[in-house]
Amino acid sequence: MNATHPSVPEDAKERRLAEIEARLAKLETLIAGRTATSAAAPPPVAGAAPAAARVEDDLEFEVGQNWFAMVGIVVLTLGAGFTVSLPYAGLPAGVPSLIGYALAAGLFVLARIWRHAFDLVSRYLRGVAMALLYFATLRLYFFSPRPLLATGTLPGRAVLVLVVAANLAFAWHRRSPWLTGLALVMGYATAIAIGSAGFVLPALVVLAGLVAAGSVRGHWPGLVLAGLPLGFATYFIWAVNDPFLGRPFQLVAATPAGPGFLLAGALVLALAPLLRRQAGGDDGIANSCALLNCSLGYGVFTVHTLAGTAAFFTAAHLSASLVFLALAVLFWLRWRSRVSTFLYAMTGYLALSLAILRASAVPEVFVWLSVQSVVVVATAIWFRSRFIVVANFLIYAVIVLGYVLLAGRETGISIGFGLVALVSARILNWQKDRLELKTELMRNAYLLSAFVVFPYALHHLVPGGYVALSWIGLAAFYYLMNFIVRNRKFRWMGHATLLLTALYVLVVGTSRLEPVYRVLSFLVLGTVMLGVSLAFTRVRRGQRKAGTGAPATGP
Repeated sequence: MNATHPSVPEDAKERRLAEIEARLAKLETLIAGRTATSAAAPPPVAGAAPAAARVEDDLEFEVGQNWFAMVGIVVLTLGAGFTVSLPYAGLPAGVPSLIGYALAAGLFVLARIWRHAFDLVSRYLRGVAMALLYFATLRLYFFSPRPLLATGTLPGRAVLVLVVAANLAFAWHRRSPWLTGLALVMGYATAIAIGSAGFVLPALVVLAGLVAAGSVRGHWPGLVLAGLPLGFATYFIWAVNDPFLGRPFQLVAATPAGPGFLLAGALVLALAPLLRRQAGGDDGIANSCALLNCSLGYGVFTVHTLAGTAAFFTAAHLSASLVFLALAVLFWLRWRSRVSTFLYAMTGYLALSLAILRASAVPEVFVWLSVQSVVVVATAIWFRSRFIVVANFLIYAVIVLGYVLLAGRETGISIGFGLVALVSARILNWQKDRLELKTELMRNAYLLSAFVVFPYALHHLVPGGYVALSWIGLAAFYYLMNFIVRNRKFRWMGHATLLLTALYVLVVGTSRLEPVYRVLSFLVLGTVMLGVSLAFTRVRRGQRKAGTGAPATGP
């Protein structure tokens, strides 16, 4: 083995190890020194600008490249518009429009040439060219004492529609949401420029369809957020007699056509968030669309229908109620959307309430409104909406208060309010798991309403001598309800009613009731209260014998 692998002298090995150790020590010293230097003051990197300088450069480029381009395009657009709108008394009427067409064509060509080198500016130029093309076409109708075309003729309308269609096709070809939105703005402006009901109303539905299609097919959900206010603003301008055309500001007489087309447009615009492909329920776009549709759409609808007769107003708002409630159902079935469903449902209920208020007189109107309250609670169960339950109770409270303030005398309607409160409380208790109600607040609120309303109604309906007796009967009714549904709340309502009766007998009975009724009230009330006490004593004794601590209670 030694012959094959000659041994290395021991002193050579020791020198080699010493050299390695020296090198390691040197490396450790060098690394430690660099670490300390870096911690104290990191050296600047060659070729890299300081952070503050980079931020300043980025801001300068943002201002110089993007902001200046945007402001320059706006200034260019205004300048071109003023150029086209000048009267040019010494020139033929069509020359300003030809100038506008030439400028628009030049901008389209320039945008194509710069599409690679100056992409941002090129995109802005396309929008300016589209706007200038449309404005040059408007110059054929307005801004001149001798217009070449009239918006009241079929050829005149056709030219405007073709220009809008060409801009819309170009924007869709470019797959640009903001160019598409600009083309749609031109469409709504065309409706205002023409101004006749036969054109404006169908155009609103067609444009709403284009907005919805662009939002769904183009995957531009924000497009419908622009289409909603544009559509309703256009309808409102038409409904107030289109003052942009120099007409007096006044409401146009409401006919079924106007509000009908408005509801159709609102329905079509609501389809955009409803038919979107991506999954989701309560996203910001859908909720914002529902809010705009319910506030602006139904608001304009209500303002215009005020210009019609009472029968027309009732029929129109019944139709609106059906439309908005149908939207609530669709949003619930497709997306289980709580916010959009709530907004559309409450708008539908509001429309139904306004129809009832216009069709009925006081005090009968309160009967129908209280029946509607039960319907609202029932639909809230299906929608699983705690928001609707809370809102409906507030509306119910307003109805009761309005009846108390407006009704000249009690006609028994308050009894209906109490029954509505009891039925609503039972529905909520029956479906509490479906509604996911975590507290007893709303059920207790309805029961408290019944506890207040029933004595109020009996006090006004029953002769004074029998008020205490009627309240005792009401307490017996509550005890019977406790026996039927096994709910402790009804038992407590019976207790509270007996205590209220005792207070009434002590305060009113001793001073105002005739002797016969006074004695009768005291005897009956004392007997009933003693009987209740004996019943509870017997029940408690039985429970103690059975070894139970407290009485069993139902749901």
